[in-house]
Amino acid sequence: MPPDLDADLAALEPEMIARRRDVHQHPELGFKETRTAGVVADELRRLGLPVRTGVGRTGVVADLVGARPGPCILLRFDMDALPVQEATGAPYASVNAGVSHACGHDAHVAIGLALAKAFATRKAQIAGRIRFVFQPAEEIADGAKGMIADGALADPAPVASFGLHVWNKRPVGWIGATPGPCMAAVDRFEIELEGGGGHGALPHLANDAIVASAHVVAALQTVVARNVDPLEAAILSVGMIQGGDAFNVLPDRVRLRGTLRSYVPSTRDRVVARLTEVATGVAAALGCRAQVRVEALGIALANDEAAAARVREIARQTPGVTDVTATERTMGGEDMAYFLERAPGCFFFVGSANPEKGLDASHHTPAFDIDERALLVGARVLARVAADHVLR
Repeated sequence: MPPDLDADLAALEPEMIARRRDVHQHPELGFKETRTAGVVADELRRLGLPVRTGVGRTGVVADLVGARPGPCILLRFDMDALPVQEATGAPYASVNAGVSHACGHDAHVAIGLALAKAFATRKAQIAGRIRFVFQPAEEIADGAKGMIADGALADPAPVASFGLHVWNKRPVGWIGATPGPCMAAVDRFEIELEGGGGHGALPHLANDAIVASAHVVAALQTVVARNVDPLEAAILSVGMIQGGDAFNVLPDRVRLRGTLRSYVPSTRDRVVARLTEVATGVAAALGCRAQVRVEALGIALANDEAAAARVREIARQTPGVTDVTATERTMGGEDMAYFLERAPGCFFFVGSANPEKGLDASHHTPAFDIDERALLVGARVLARVAADHVLR
């Protein structure tokens, strides 16, 4: 690792912060990242990189090709925001009503562009190529699949892929690179209960879908508790109940929607089977019919063990890193999993919280913001990981 790369990134820190704040102020939802993608593409072109836009609808890809032959590695940065009204009060707060970077993808864009700038001056030292992938629609789990379908992993195929995520569960200076599964597969389910509606004053003449839905929700809580190995992880959460239009009318139909999370395919299959059995069985016992639909949104993110170990080793030698762990796991989903499935590597977490400054709100909440010192820490670790593969 050339020591001047650390110095260059330190010099780029003010630019990273300014870039992050600009993107933060102008958030865009999945597949609507036209301004963000334009900012990214313009900067990559300014650096002299050949740029492909519209990859996976609004994604951007650029290859930095070195002077000598060698492997292709992929660095991925997501760009989309969330449908969350920001409540940070920051001077760079979102100007787009109902949309905010409540997860930290603005930081990832800023880090990605800083790395492109730092490596663009080192073509003579690079053996191989670095593929910079700026991805849309991570939050709706569609972006990675779309980019792969449009050739983001082709000509040539990367031998490894790497990415990072700022992480407000941990303080600045902390790095987590976990071997194996560390983010969950995500499924969305819908249960439609059909009964026989009626007057609220004459319940004995109806098959009450409202009551059936309540019993189904309660019974579903036994699926993970009693049908999943306690040493495995799974979640079944009902997040939406829709039914009824009047206080004194029992509706014909009630719809439940929720999410399943798991790490292991066999566990996921077991939960899906029991979800269906419990919902249909309970509904039938109460005189209703249940239709169950389950949609797979994303696979579990699994890091290559050797790659994760190397990231931890590199992180321990990186200025600004104070703690490195191998045990951070979350039931949140992440479609970087599709890149890692085809080009094994590591997706690691970068501590970004600072409770003393009130910068420790959870991801996906209106108050989410980060300690911007995390930008340099994350950039340095990822730069060293990339350099480990292509700088000679």
